[in-house]
Amino acid sequence: MAASQHYPQAALYVVATPIGNLADISLRALHVLQLADVVACEDTRHTQALLRAYGIDKSAGQWLAVHQHNESEAARAVIERLQAGQRVAYASDAGTPAVSDPGARLVAAVQAAGLRTVPLPGASSITAALSVAGSVADDGAFVFLGFLPSRTGERDEAVRALAREARTAVLLEAPHRIEALARALGSLGERLVTVAREISKQFEQVATLPCAAFADWLAADAQRQRGEFALVLHAAPAAPAEDDSRRVLALLLRELPLKGAVKLAADITGAPRNALYEEALRLKAQD
Repeated sequence: MAASQHYPQAALYVVATPIGNLADISLRALHVLQLADVVACEDTRHTQALLRAYGIDKSAGQWLAVHQHNESEAARAVIERLQAGQRVAYASDAGTPAVSDPGARLVAAVQAAGLRTVPLPGASSITAALSVAGSVADDGAFVFLGFLPSRTGERDEAVRALAREARTAVLLEAPHRIEALARALGSLGERLVTVAREISKQFEQVATLPCAAFADWLAADAQRQRGEFALVLHAAPAAPAEDDSRRVLALLLRELPLKGAVKLAADITGAPRNALYEEALRLKAQD
């Protein structure tokens, strides 16, 4: 199957590798990694061990290190190999390259040189987390934000921006910063977040809970703070139509005092309390 496809020379193959379980490699990825004249990668020792797990060995001259600290310079060496007609496979340490991993600058340089790039899809913590989050949005839209800033003030500002983002949002976080992120997300209250930890690994865990409960959920079990995290902030509930909030308010005013009716209508519909209060005064004046 994989071998029946044409794999042109002078092409950069962007290869997704497992994010945990070694069985999550594709047959095409294995074929291209075997076929490649050169394997460029984020960490040669890591990728050598990965390939050996699949029975693939490369000689010392078939490896190129391309990581975040040398990506622009190393791209020249990759382009030289491609111009010589070689097939180059690029893999980051885990998952799909160029998505919160090195690779984007390399791909851009190769394309600018007029050379071909070929994607080999595979494991991604982003799509894996989305697939089990159950975040319901009619348009299916989501935004990928990756890692939020590490500094407290910048992170809090990013979370305030998230409060205004109605679409599903996907975040990534490292274990040593997950507590700080959980506290920051707590300001989003009852909005749901799906926490996907150690995806595809032995201790994989997926939980959906209100943002306000996230920090306490982490603190309840020290194991929950370990591993790499992908977080799906669910789409914000659609605001009820203005007519709906007025209808709810009118019904509540029949049974409750004005202030109580306004508070409950705001809780039910999400409509601004000030606007509901003014509407309640208008309705009372009509009685």
